[in-house]
Amino acid sequence: MSHSLNPEPMTAKAFAPFGDVIELSGAPDVVINQGMCGRYHDLARLDFADGRAGISLFDAKARAFPYVVDMVERHPMGSQAFVPVSKVPFLVVVAEDENGTPTRLRAFITREGQSINLHRGVWHGVLAPINAPGQYVVIDRIAEGDNLQEHWFETPYVVE
Repeated sequence: MSHSLNPEPMTAKAFAPFGDVIELSGAPDVVINQGMCGRYHDLARLDFADGRAGISLFDAKARAFPYVVDMVERHPMGSQAFVPVSKVPFLVVVAEDENGTPTRLRAFITREGQSINLHRGVWHGVLAPINAPGQYVVIDRIAEGDNLQEHWFETPYVVE
C-alpha cells in the first residue's frame, strides 16, 4: 500500500513555504554591460548557520513515473540551491514539518529555465531528473558538522 501524490507545476507562489523558485520573470532589476545584460538580482535566500557557501556539481540518474518516495531529508544547518545545467525537468518533493516529522507532502515539476533554493530545514526528496539524466550546480553550506537528517516512511508515497 502507498500514498498517492500528484505533481503540480512549479510556481513561486505554491513553492514559497519551502523555498525560492529562481527564474527570469518581468523586467530585470538592473541593465548592465553597456545595455547587453539584464541582472535579476538576489533571487534566493541563502541561509547558513555557519561555514560558507560552496558550489558543487551533481550528476543525477534519470527517474520515471510512477516514482516512489520512501525517504525525505533535510539540512538544518543551511539552504540548498539546485541550478540545472541540462535542460531536463526535475521532480521536487517537499513536506511540511510537524514536531520533527515530515507531513503533508507535495510534489512539483520544474520547467525549463527554473531553478530552486530549498530553505534551511525543509524536508525534501532526493534529486530526481525526469526521463533523462540531469546535471546541476548546487550551492549549499560547506562546513563541519552533521547537516543531514533523513526520515524513512513506513508507507511510501508514489508520485503518479
